[in-house]
Amino acid sequence: MRSPSLVVRLAAAAAVAASLAIAVPAVAQDLKIAVAADVTSIDPHFYNLFPNNNVAEHIYDKLVQMDPDSRMIPGIALSWKAIDDKTWEYKLRKGVKFHDGSELTAEDVAFSIDRVPTVPNSPGLFTPYTKAIVAKEIVDPYTIRFKYAAPYPLSPNDLSTIYIVSKKAATGATTEDFNSGKATIGSGRYKFVRYVNGDRVELVRNDAYWGEKSPWEKVQFRIIKNEAARVAALLSGDVDAIEQPPTADLTRIKGDPKFTVSSKISHRVIYFNFDHLDRSSPFITAKDGKPLAKNPLLDVRVRRAISKAINRPAIAERVMEGQAIPSGQLVSEKLFGNLPTLKPDVYDPEGAKKLLAEAGYPDGFNLTIHGPSGRYVNDEKIVQAVAQMLTRVGIVAKVETAPMGPYSARASKQEFSFDMVGWGASTGEASSPLRSLLASYNRDTGMGAVNWGRYSNAKVDYLIAQALQQVDDENRRAMLQQATKLAMEDLGLMPIHFQFTIWATKKNVQYVPRTDEYTLAFQFKPVKG
Repeated sequence: MRSPSLVVRLAAAAAVAASLAIAVPAVAQDLKIAVAADVTSIDPHFYNLFPNNNVAEHIYDKLVQMDPDSRMIPGIALSWKAIDDKTWEYKLRKGVKFHDGSELTAEDVAFSIDRVPTVPNSPGLFTPYTKAIVAKEIVDPYTIRFKYAAPYPLSPNDLSTIYIVSKKAATGATTEDFNSGKATIGSGRYKFVRYVNGDRVELVRNDAYWGEKSPWEKVQFRIIKNEAARVAALLSGDVDAIEQPPTADLTRIKGDPKFTVSSKISHRVIYFNFDHLDRSSPFITAKDGKPLAKNPLLDVRVRRAISKAINRPAIAERVMEGQAIPSGQLVSEKLFGNLPTLKPDVYDPEGAKKLLAEAGYPDGFNLTIHGPSGRYVNDEKIVQAVAQMLTRVGIVAKVETAPMGPYSARASKQEFSFDMVGWGASTGEASSPLRSLLASYNRDTGMGAVNWGRYSNAKVDYLIAQALQQVDDENRRAMLQQATKLAMEDLGLMPIHFQFTIWATKKNVQYVPRTDEYTLAFQFKPVKG
């Protein structure tokens, strides 16, 4: 059980946090950062989408935070512990103030948890991380308990994803009230100034913040989806830092003494969803262009053929310019629940053709592959490469890409046959992608919330459910590994690689790279000279 070692771990985490703290310079400075993807809302509970969360990390606090290596550290909760098999207690910091000067208490925490499932029109709620809570008890203004129906070791992991809003400001507030700033009252390092959809987010430092203050008085996130335009903004001095510089430009940027590049292996897996619905799949046809009566992707031999047709090392080396590690599972070797023996399929085009013939498709079929544009490192290039590889084995593939907003809206409605996306294990372990991407979709329980392909396997569901109740770490690890192994043998989805996250900055700015890919203003450090 985790709780006996909690104090030691928190002390160690605090030491790590202290080592990363950035001193505020004598002269306040402004920071301009070019980010790669649209921010669709400032409402921290509207859509569990990475660009939205990246901004929320500045405005709001969470009970539990993650350090740059995705290890849990105290947020507004100083400590947490399981006081019995089904109850977790969180002790809050005293004196934490919202941006309007009111104090953050357990009432605000309870309100925030209750608000999560009630946000209307959300394409992807945070409910997978709150559904397991069956009751809340406010012991005093600085102590709150969460009760679960069964033993639940992942309470702190889950709550590291939920942003705490002001009950006073957010009661009755709509998502538009957050986007306009009317309800955007957090307790984080920065206060909200302005949000212009598709263009920018502007913030100003919260000088009353309870922890280490950021060195930057004002921060501007510029939304520049075009890779070349982001690089041009850095080279011209229009911004101080960019995320996701094109891998093809890295050698040039690294060779220029005016700039610095930092990178880190991400906890994000890039993968493809298969259409697992029993239907005539919308973007699969026979070679003559006529719809197929049966969805070929329901046959595991077809899914395996597709996987064998993909040359993952070539994608990692050529498309990603070495900035990726091929994968056959959901989390990298550094994260909890990784199965060391589970390797990606070996590139085997002849084996792929054989499997297609065995499944009744000796001549293959036509397939449209869908993917996002500008959301992940080289995403459009990856989709194009996969299309070429599939075409070589008889699956004649064409590509359609779109910005992440409209793309995800369609993918989440099962409008595609075969589509690419990425998932970051924000809780630091395999339970995150397993229950979100591969558990059978269930709106009531929150399981399978991002299971866009609608994969369903009762054995996988059982293993996930059992793992989520295992207080003993080793038992939980074993069950997560078993669930992963079964789902990957079944190819519920198809992993491609773990990407490196890359930042490029002016030489007078240095970034602390993060496994979780967040581009956080307060972890950019001014450098003298």
